Amino acid sequence: MYIDLNCDMGEGMPTDAEIMPYISSANIACGYHAGDKQTMEQTVTLALQHQVAIGAHPGFDDKENFGRTEQQLPDSQIYDLITIQIHLLQEVCRSLGASLRHVKPHGALYNMAARDQHLSTIIAQAIRDTNPALCLYGLSNSWLIKAAAEMGLKTASEVFADRTYQENGLLTPRSQPNALIENEADALAQVLQMVTKQEVTTLNGKIVPLRAETICLHGDGAHAVAFARAVHQTLREHHLTIQHT
Repeated sequence: MYIDLNCDMGEGMPTDAEIMPYISSANIACGYHAGDKQTMEQTVTLALQHQVAIGAHPGFDDKENFGRTEQQLPDSQIYDLITIQIHLLQEVCRSLGASLRHVKPHGALYNMAARDQHLSTIIAQAIRDTNPALCLYGLSNSWLIKAAAEMGLKTASEVFADRTYQENGLLTPRSQPNALIENEADALAQVLQMVTKQEVTTLNGKIVPLRAETICLHGDGAHAVAFARAVHQTLREHHLTIQHT
């Protein structure tokens, strides 16, 4: 059995180089919510060195709020937001002899799409029109996965090591208490439950089924490197092969 470990990178955090050896996929900021051409080049180069799959991580054009503030935009702007950012990273990949493999929306855009069928359809359409071979990373059981599958895109159902879940299967919003899992042991227990049992325990104790194909590790957490190392080691100890989907 294998599992993909992905991390959001190129966002200005000092931990990218330390985390890269522990993951199999990197979601690279495309200059809108974070990063610029230089950080994209640096992160793609790192990924190549560690044989890590490269993905675009498009978000709202809002560096001030790190792309974590919801925006209501016309369909055409959402479409352009996705396609332009994919193209930006594709150009960097091309210049460095790398291949772009997947797309994972960032922050508020990701969470809005998880619960919004129409928004998910626009995102999936933009990805398919740009490159139908790309895989869409989306929250397990969310509209993002459903919309992409309906359009014939490859998908990777994503779960989170360091976030808590609600009864509806969505992540607990960061604005609410206990949204983040700060304790390493709790994070590892949740990871093993999701990967080996394909389920998660919500904040109020309910068991919710999910599909775990890729695990997200956040590079901006206080314990980012230690979490990455611990998750990687724990999965290996349970005889799980870490590789991209």
